[in-house]
Amino acid sequence: MKLIVGLGNPGREYSKTRHNIGFLSVDTLAEHWGLCFGRQRGRAEIAEGEVCGQRVILAKPQTFMNNSGDSVRALLKLSNLTPTDLLVITDDLDLPFGRLRLRDSGSSGGQRGIQSIINQLGTSQFARLRVGIGRPPPGIDPVDYVLSPFTPSERRALPEILDRLVKGIETYLCEGIVKAMNLVNVAMTPKVPP
Repeated sequence: MKLIVGLGNPGREYSKTRHNIGFLSVDTLAEHWGLCFGRQRGRAEIAEGEVCGQRVILAKPQTFMNNSGDSVRALLKLSNLTPTDLLVITDDLDLPFGRLRLRDSGSSGGQRGIQSIINQLGTSQFARLRVGIGRPPPGIDPVDYVLSPFTPSERRALPEILDRLVKGIETYLCEGIVKAMNLVNVAMTPKVPP
């Protein structure tokens, strides 16, 4: 069984913001796999199903980004899983918009949701898929930037990015993380229409 957690902030006001790309990603996976978010467990909305012959739980923590570890720890415990069964999807300011980077472990890179998970689990040995949102323009505070909506041109590019993300995660589930890393970590930056 695998637990795939998309990080974001609950609430309508955050739903279309850059910081919620993790929520958008697991929503896309659920739609692609015909799953529905309809239950709550471990302070998260969850959807469950089978992909590539294994059970998958998709989760959107309802604890706000900086406390994501509380929900992830509870979900692992309730599902009798370990951190090696976990994949976290989150935004990344330091990657160009639309760039994907999959790793099997590592530091938080300053991402507070990932840091919260590391703190709660006591390990950084879990997979994470970072989705680049790019740096803010000069003079824009990074906090304001991540909590602002995608531009119209970025929104038009999102389907291509999310399609690559779905293919990468299906490869991770079906063929393992090494093949998935080889697929998603190539330096492909989406065409952002004007």
